[in-house]
Amino acid sequence: MPDALTAALATNGLIYIALTYLVAGVVRGFTGFGTALIVVPVAGIFLSPAEIILMIGVTGILSNILLFPEAWGKADRGEVGITALAACIGVPIGVALLGRVDPLAVRWVVAVAAFCTLVAVISGWQWRGRLAVPGLTGIGLSAGVLGGMTALSGPILIIFYLANARKPEAVRANMILFLGSLDVLLIANIWIAGTATWKIIWVGLIVSVPYLFSIRLGQALFDPARETAYRAAAYAVVAGALLTGLPLWE
Repeated sequence: MPDALTAALATNGLIYIALTYLVAGVVRGFTGFGTALIVVPVAGIFLSPAEIILMIGVTGILSNILLFPEAWGKADRGEVGITALAACIGVPIGVALLGRVDPLAVRWVVAVAAFCTLVAVISGWQWRGRLAVPGLTGIGLSAGVLGGMTALSGPILIIFYLANARKPEAVRANMILFLGSLDVLLIANIWIAGTATWKIIWVGLIVSVPYLFSIRLGQALFDPARETAYRAAAYAVVAGALLTGLPLWE
């Protein structure tokens, strides 16, 4: 275990990953999402896709200690339950694909997914319908596959909820519960696949220190009445992380 901690502290780019988590925590605290969209493009410069997924899972589980109590009473738990159950099928598929796809290709998938999410939510496109079980199942399954392959479970759900003209607190609560359940699934499947290492678990624990601190800050800043300003700031941070992590710069 001490050797794993020593290796974690020597991880290339650890300081940059930790600083990225510091920013991502503020965004996650007041929006309920955004961690993977911000962290994955930057972490992809230093870590393999499997390592990133494990790290995201570790930090996600710890963050849920702060986020779950507030979100539980505000979320549509039935709807989240359906999408999460469907994601249980999708995550193993994504993890299986991860071992068969070139890491550079995975990074491009991350970049395209993050870009499409950003464009969709910035555009302001909305619809006011409600999806039945088949539609929710499809969304959860798709999110699980993408999450298992790239750690980006959120984009599909983000587009769905933000485009559905719901109140900010409802969107935030639903995203917190769904992403929390996905974190557990991601760690379990990475462990079963045999690609989990104690070094990366320690990396996740280390970067969780600034992450949890900044989540508290984001929670304190959250105010549904100032949704426009918060979304604009979150979009700017995500766009900056996306540009930074593009494989074009290497």
